[in-house]
Amino acid sequence: MTRSRTTNSTPNTPTGATSPASPRMSNKAKTTAMKNDGKPALTPKLRFPEFQDAEGWDEKEVGEVFQVTRGDVLSMKLVRDTKTAEMPYPVYSSQTKNNGLSGFYSDFLFEDAITWTTDGANAGDVNYRPGKFYCTNVCGVLLNSEGFANPCVAALINSVSRKYVSYVGNPKLMNGVMSKIGIPFPSVTEQQKIAECLTSVDELIAAQARKVDALKTHKKGLMQQLFPREGETQPRLRFPEFQSAGEWVVKSIGQLGEVVTGSTPSTARPEYYGGDRLFVSPSDISDGRFIEKTKTTLTALGFEKTRPIKANSILFVCIGSTIGKIAQNRHESATNQQINSVVPNSNNTDGFVYYALSGLADKIANLAGIQAVPIVNKSLFSSVELLVPMLPEQQRIADCLTSLDNLIAAQTQKLDALKTHKKGLMQQLFPSTEEVEA
Repeated sequence: MTRSRTTNSTPNTPTGATSPASPRMSNKAKTTAMKNDGKPALTPKLRFPEFQDAEGWDEKEVGEVFQVTRGDVLSMKLVRDTKTAEMPYPVYSSQTKNNGLSGFYSDFLFEDAITWTTDGANAGDVNYRPGKFYCTNVCGVLLNSEGFANPCVAALINSVSRKYVSYVGNPKLMNGVMSKIGIPFPSVTEQQKIAECLTSVDELIAAQARKVDALKTHKKGLMQQLFPREGETQPRLRFPEFQSAGEWVVKSIGQLGEVVTGSTPSTARPEYYGGDRLFVSPSDISDGRFIEKTKTTLTALGFEKTRPIKANSILFVCIGSTIGKIAQNRHESATNQQINSVVPNSNNTDGFVYYALSGLADKIANLAGIQAVPIVNKSLFSSVELLVPMLPEQQRIADCLTSLDNLIAAQTQKLDALKTHKKGLMQQLFPSTEEVEA
């Protein structure tokens, strides 16, 4: 195996005068000038003060600046989940989860380079990889020994790369196409300044993401304590007022309330669709607890052709590849036939039923067995048993977990705001070739 590939390319460094660094940024927009070749100079709307009087950015093709190569095949059986002294080098693949990190390996291929996903659903995703690393054969790699491999240039390429992905069959962005992508390059010193700025924002985003992940992990652990384990009749963790309340009682889902299987009005009747009534399908259910809107809506006439469910019912997907997805409806609504809904009776609180069924999602999904179209019918779903406490304890558990979910939602909103801020900042820090051409 070849260790630490390097590049023999010597790109021309874009010109640009610099002055002493300043921690402040300026909103002053520089007027677009003409370069010697007659093409308009590219200048960002937002520039650090020391580069206000520098020349415009030079547009170059990626292949003019970088050696374009790709990673090697590596069996994931050889990769470890955690970093050790024997396995110190990160391995990156085509995934976007966890920033593309698949694990750690004993050797490396590259150092301080830019990678992109060449094949699959994430084709065109571009990242800067600091330090020594290994990447698989579905990763293209950009190498440069002059300092052009940095977060700034990676972000510049990433802002346009998906436009060049071929979606004929399996999505692809091959080396030859990547080499021909033209982007504006500032001087290396300005790149470094922008890279420092973007890295600071990325660190804030990463820290916020870790906070959200920690809260989700805490919730998962708390639920394991608040609900009885397999073979036990009481939870390990109980609120003080219920310490002597005794064992939980076995009930079936059907005993918690009415189970309603959804139905779909005739799609041949356009007058049934496009109104203001929510019509829930599995694709409308995400990580959020409550359904706020649906892709398909019904008119009052169409709604009459369904099996309506009350507000705050529990919606559980029981057919298809997404069995186990769960949510609640804030308002009276209808669902399609892939969803069984539980309308809790007066002895059970909707919040408790929601969290209890969330914990049973995998168990219920496994009841479908191996079928061409996995299904857990209404009868089988209704017969699933679980342990249930008295109503006051149900409410206390639901209130606790709801408060935690609200905290997770608030922190997730902060994370989304940081990502939006970064996107807006990049639009200001990077010049737009489209604006100049227009």
